[in-house]
Amino acid sequence: MRTRDAGAAVLGLVAAVALASGCGGRRLEHGVFQSPKGYRAVVPGEGWKVVEDSRADLELRHASGRAGMTAHAICDPAVARRPPAVLRRSLLAGLRDRSVVERGDAVLAGRPASRIVVEGRAGLDGALMRVEAFTLVAGGCVYDLLYAARADSFAAWRADFARFAASFATE
Repeated sequence: MRTRDAGAAVLGLVAAVALASGCGGRRLEHGVFQSPKGYRAVVPGEGWKVVEDSRADLELRHASGRAGMTAHAICDPAVARRPPAVLRRSLLAGLRDRSVVERGDAVLAGRPASRIVVEGRAGLDGALMRVEAFTLVAGGCVYDLLYAARADSFAAWRADFARFAASFATE
């Protein structure tokens, strides 16, 4: 698969997640994103650029075009009461033929969260993608952090996503 097609698949998957998430605003100072929804996260390092026209609260794309991340919150008690499986399905809606690689509990912002790594097909060309996502439900809000990359290059920026997730904090 050509790199350009793979990049389009990554961006398509991240965009699909952003579209499912709703609109947000971006406030970034000294590499720190501060959401009006009461959370913050740090851009994980060089090579990650903010996507200004994203519908997610924060969308980052790697300069290579082969990976993307999002952070988004929906603060609606009705959404926060939905079962975890329903929340996960909507988060991974742009990924076809999914299979779970890893699933378990995690800690995000000092609170219990769920974590999943899924592989599946995305985009018109059916590129094999790998996605890691954290979901935290707290205070009537659902917070989602997502990392997507081609399966064969997923490991290249996974440490960046780990730093991004570790920097996440609610206020």
